[in-house]
Amino acid sequence: MKRIGAHVSASGGVENAPLNAQAIGATAFALFTKNQRQWQAKPLTEESIARFRENLERVAIDARYVLPHDSYLINLGHPEPEALEKSRDAFLDEMRRCEQLGLELLNFHPGSHLKQIPEEESLARVADSINRTLERTAGVTAVIENTAGQGTNLGHRFEHLAAIIERVEDKSRVGVCLDTCHTFTAGYDLRTTESCEQTFGEFERIVGFAYLRGVHLNDSKPDLGSRVDRHESLGKGKLGWPVFDYIMNDPRFEEIPMVLETVDDTLWAEEIRQLYALQR
Repeated sequence: MKRIGAHVSASGGVENAPLNAQAIGATAFALFTKNQRQWQAKPLTEESIARFRENLERVAIDARYVLPHDSYLINLGHPEPEALEKSRDAFLDEMRRCEQLGLELLNFHPGSHLKQIPEEESLARVADSINRTLERTAGVTAVIENTAGQGTNLGHRFEHLAAIIERVEDKSRVGVCLDTCHTFTAGYDLRTTESCEQTFGEFERIVGFAYLRGVHLNDSKPDLGSRVDRHESLGKGKLGWPVFDYIMNDPRFEEIPMVLETVDDTLWAEEIRQLYALQR
């Protein structure tokens, strides 16, 4: 089964996220477990944790279809030791929040080299950051999101994802989230069935679908290879519908959270319906 949802609000407490997902007809969802633009956050309360778990059961969405996203401030490949440790501490906190909530995945952007160290060294730091965090947590998989490659961001090439995974010691607890907009603006064409076959074939060869743990379903405002991260509503950008038709009918995308991050949240319920209508 395809599990479709959106990155819903957790305003007022994480316990509200499952209810917000239910309201748009979602069978999966993403959320921030803390403010994504602040380093520090109050610990989750026992009440919030209990109510989140209760609401998840109430809306009948299994924990494995929830794809929380970490803070945008975290850079696990940071070239400066002090800033790297700050990011690692914050990432550990994010993973422990997922543990508390009974969630199995944590989605994150790999990081940036900031033109201060070689790309390869920064990728190694990302992997080392993951290893350190996995040693101190249990049950949560670190899910690397591919990026558009804006600025000095790592993760815009499938080879970057493979290089990180290669260095992670516990392969059972590392995975990948593919963002359709990021993939396209990073230079991988997805505008036709043929280009989807080629791009996803390349992903299989370099990374492997065995590592796919989630998908972000977004159309793109910028064009192919622009390396600019700007999402658009489905069918209203440079991608169009072919890639979404392809994903909805390819069995390799079964039983993983596939999450809308499109720009108009008032369209999410309709976009979910449109996606399911593509299935043949």
